[in-house]
Amino acid sequence: MITLRAIGDLLLTRGGRTHQRDAQMRERQAGFTLVEMLVVITIIGLIMGLIGPRVLNYLSESKVKAARIQLESFASALDLYYLDAGRYPSTSEGLDALVKRTPGVSAWNGPYLRGGNVPNDPWSHAYLYRSPGEHGPYDIMSYGSDGQEGGSGTAADISLEKTTAKNE
Repeated sequence: MITLRAIGDLLLTRGGRTHQRDAQMRERQAGFTLVEMLVVITIIGLIMGLIGPRVLNYLSESKVKAARIQLESFASALDLYYLDAGRYPSTSEGLDALVKRTPGVSAWNGPYLRGGNVPNDPWSHAYLYRSPGEHGPYDIMSYGSDGQEGGSGTAADISLEKTTAKNE
């Protein structure tokens, strides 16, 4: 008489091997070899070596562009301040005069910058403001990524006069 157990054993047996042995064989064959892993890591390294510097360059260029846009925003806010107060903020008042009423300015109609504070440059350094400036009624500048005067590339000084000269 054929029992259910005998039918189950017949189904599980295939060519003298059970499914348990097949599973053990598959476990041994599963995964990647060391050579395959090294090839993949090498390919990823080559891709990062070629693309990585370009991505970092775009990032540094975007910070310079952001600084130029902020300088233009400051210039617009300073012009509005001038229209209301009849003068530009002094060097000692600084760019803070655009967000806080300064003593002696009765027609202050600010804040002239959104957010109620003067943002730092993209490298977290404060912008430099002078009034009167060397190149006009005021000068606004950022020392760039290094935070020091001079420099080249992304460490070059960024000023309003250089921004307008580039646009022309």
